[in-house]
Amino acid sequence: MTAVLNNTVTVFSKSYLPLSQVNIKRAIILLVTGKAEALDLGESSAKTIQVHSPTMVLVVPQQIRLTIPHKEKAWRIPAVNRREVLRRDKHTCQYCGSTRHLTLDHVIPVSKGGQDTWDNIVTACETCNNRKGNGTPEQAGLVLRTKPKAPVHPIVAFAAQFWREHKKVQEEK
Repeated sequence: MTAVLNNTVTVFSKSYLPLSQVNIKRAIILLVTGKAEALDLGESSAKTIQVHSPTMVLVVPQQIRLTIPHKEKAWRIPAVNRREVLRRDKHTCQYCGSTRHLTLDHVIPVSKGGQDTWDNIVTACETCNNRKGNGTPEQAGLVLRTKPKAPVHPIVAFAAQFWREHKKVQEEK
């Protein structure tokens, strides 16, 4: 019975931009108050979640669209700092994949003109950082697992992930 309450619903803006996922309780509130409407993304058998109450059965769609304007909060790229770099790199060494004894590493060392920017700082374990020393990854025989870049707006990241997963599901059909 409570397993139904663990479901999530994808919320789209009025202009069909995927914003986030909310729990089923929040989705029901948005639908009942008229702040959202059911959204059909073209699937012939749109999946729904049935929520039973003592007097009725509510049918909640997997996707809903806000009918009210979404107030976008101002978002800026965060400052380059240890916490944000570790978060971006998922607390994983970008050279070997280790999750222990993590430090920050300048891909191009400061002594060689490297700067404290999002595209020049990565998470590295102590072993890889010491191995690299004051050289470039190529000089140390190391390869970056992912190219460092500044974080993107959370809504943009969520929308990109949503459409990738949606496309994959459509291809499997």
